[in-house]
Amino acid sequence: MKIESQLDSLGKQGLLRRRRVADTPCGPQMTIDSKPMLTFASNDYLGLAADPRLIEAAAEGARRWGVGAGASHLLGGHFQHEEELERRLAAFVGAERALLFSTGYMANIGVVTSLAGRGDSVFSDRLNHASLIDAVRLSLAESHRYPHADMAALGRMLGESYADNKLIVTDSVFSMDGDIADLPKILEWAEQFDARVIVDDAHAFGVLGPHGQGSAAHFGLPLSKRLIVMGTLGKAAGVAGAFVAGDDDTIEWLLQTARTAIFTTATPPLLASALLTSIGLLEGADDRRDHLRRLIARLRAGLEPLCARSDWKLPLSETPIQPVVIGGNHETLAVSDALTARGIWVPAIRPPTVPQGAARLRISLSAAHSEAQVDQLIAALADIAT
Repeated sequence: MKIESQLDSLGKQGLLRRRRVADTPCGPQMTIDSKPMLTFASNDYLGLAADPRLIEAAAEGARRWGVGAGASHLLGGHFQHEEELERRLAAFVGAERALLFSTGYMANIGVVTSLAGRGDSVFSDRLNHASLIDAVRLSLAESHRYPHADMAALGRMLGESYADNKLIVTDSVFSMDGDIADLPKILEWAEQFDARVIVDDAHAFGVLGPHGQGSAAHFGLPLSKRLIVMGTLGKAAGVAGAFVAGDDDTIEWLLQTARTAIFTTATPPLLASALLTSIGLLEGADDRRDHLRRLIARLRAGLEPLCARSDWKLPLSETPIQPVVIGGNHETLAVSDALTARGIWVPAIRPPTVPQGAARLRISLSAAHSEAQVDQLIAALADIAT
């Protein structure tokens, strides 16, 4: 493979990615590439990433524990605050036990490859996050990908499987569409066909359910031997890391077998200090979640007539992820660039992150946004569309 020609091809297709450089903390107003920007790009759904209380907790954690863990969790890098954090996370989502991972990607790789292998079958939504897709590949299990959110197809596939060990993996909130998986129906199929369910709650933890407890709580589903949740801690929680929560035996099995937890240096213990504070803030953030829901409704009310007058599409989403599907790569880039010229940053999402012909703006709302800022975005998009 000639890298130069491959890069040239990506450029011609409008698929080259570019990192933008921020020199201010995460928030609605940032300096990006040396320019002031109103941003709708982060997953900081509750506006906690730069919260002074988390900053102070992290600083206090650094003073007490130092900066680095020095070893993996099993080789002396597991600190008291991390043990306490696992207990708090388990209690928060209603699980018997939880296990920390360095990232959500590593958590998904670890849990899927520990619970499925050769001779097993994994059933995966076609729009699952890349980490779940890669996890299924690495597991060496037989992969069955069902059309997005097609519960009838999932039921047929499960019914046709003769595998003794069946695993269903799904995002709860799909990261580029913002829609919510039908977890009650997925769990119903799991009960009928004796399967286990892994739910990637990255974009639901802290946002959905009572007090932000996640998608299972949103639907009133208890965690059990059949239902396991992976949650990330760098989105609504505002810090970094991830966890897997479930029954005691499953978590003990992951502790013994999940390579992405065993063979990596633990995250800095100062992060656990910040996250213990963050969990308390999440529990008491109903006012932020209410404000976020109002912003979602306001944005959709402004964009629905705009999309009806154009070729743009606004898929159904009741979450902070609000995609505006434009279609072509170059056309989507042009709209994103036009917003940037107006001092607004909304990323253009293109294949392979989304299907061919479904390039989009991914508008990500935060409780830190104001109604006036949402109105500014709506006005800018209306101006560009005309």
